[in-house]
Amino acid sequence: MTPIYWQQAVTELSSHDPILCRLFQQFSEVSFEQQSNTFATLARAIVGQQISVKAAASVWKRVCAVLPEMTPPALMAVEPDILRNCGLSARKTSYLQNLASHFENGLLRETSWHDLSDEELIRQLVCVKGIGRWTAEMFLIFHLHRPDVLPLDDIGLQRAVSIHYNGGLPMHRHEISAIAQNWRPWRSVATWYLWRSLDPFPVIY
Repeated sequence: MTPIYWQQAVTELSSHDPILCRLFQQFSEVSFEQQSNTFATLARAIVGQQISVKAAASVWKRVCAVLPEMTPPALMAVEPDILRNCGLSARKTSYLQNLASHFENGLLRETSWHDLSDEELIRQLVCVKGIGRWTAEMFLIFHLHRPDVLPLDDIGLQRAVSIHYNGGLPMHRHEISAIAQNWRPWRSVATWYLWRSLDPFPVIY
C-alpha cells in the first residue's frame, strides 16, 4: 500500500530538486511496499541491521521459511540454532527473541504510537535491546508511514547522497542534513528514492 501523501510528495519535491525529479522519472513504475504486521516490520529491520539490502532480503526469506507465521509466540518457540542457521548472528537472534518477549509481555503497546511524535516514538522504541535509532526510523517509514524521517546513520542514504549530490565524494552527516532541509516535509520519500537508485529492487522492511 502506498501512503496517501506519496504523489503529493513526489510533485512538490520535483518542483525544487532536479536530482530527485530525475529519480522519480527513472523509477516511476516502482511502488513503495510495506509490512502490514507491526512485529514483522521491527523484526525485519533488526535482520537488516548493518548488512546490504540484498543480504538482508536473503536472510529474511530463510527466516520466513522456518517461521511462516511471523508472530511473537511463533518466534519465541523456535530454537535459537534454527534462526542462526538462517544466517542470523547470535546477537541478532537474541535481539529478535527479546523483541518477541516485549510484545508478549505487553511492554510494547502500539495503540498509543500514532499519537506520539517521531522523536517520542523513537525514544520509546530504542529502550528495547536490539532496536537502535536506525531500526526505529525504518519502522516509522515503512510501517507508520511517517513522511518526514531522515535516517542519517543509514549507509545507503549516505552513499546515494554522495553520488547524486557530491560527485561520489564522502559527506558528513551535517552536510547531508543540510541538503535534506530542502526535502521537508517529505524526507522519507526522498530517502526511499535515493535508496532505490542504488539497488535493483526496492527496500522493504
